Amino acid sequence: MIVEDGKFVELTYKVLDKKTQEVLSEVEFPLGYIHGVSDILSPEVAMELVGHTQGDVVELSINCDEIYGPRDESLVFTDFIDNVPVDYRKVGATITMENKKEESMDFIVTRVDDNLVTIDGNNPMCGREVIFILQIVTIRESTDEEAAAGGPIEGDIVFDMPNAQKIH
Repeated sequence: MIVEDGKFVELTYKVLDKKTQEVLSEVEFPLGYIHGVSDILSPEVAMELVGHTQGDVVELSINCDEIYGPRDESLVFTDFIDNVPVDYRKVGATITMENKKEESMDFIVTRVDDNLVTIDGNNPMCGREVIFILQIVTIRESTDEEAAAGGPIEGDIVFDMPNAQKIH
């Protein structure tokens, strides 16, 4: 069986910084989705998997600026620590903000010191070239329930794949 639209696929993946070889992200337990239905993979990654079979390891080099756009320094803010709620005074905390059009955007705390907190609205992958290493663990026909739900179903829980964090 090959990866193609409508197939249930499980994979593990690792994302490496192409320059430093640092592991930026890794999923060791298989992540399941319906190929061509679930919106969990970026189009670049999904296209690369088509035609591959169970057990294949696929390496894909991506310039993240092509996915997220170039880094925008106007999305980086620094404020006095006393102006920032305690829950957001740690590196890695996510802050959701809205603009005047009520559009929301996530910002990540990237630096905290005794006086200041820096938050960044750029995707952490901006400005990087990365290598995706994906291993296809399972390929099978999706069930009618999985196809209708747009993703895997476990017990009575339906995983709402369109809102899941995308693999870029």
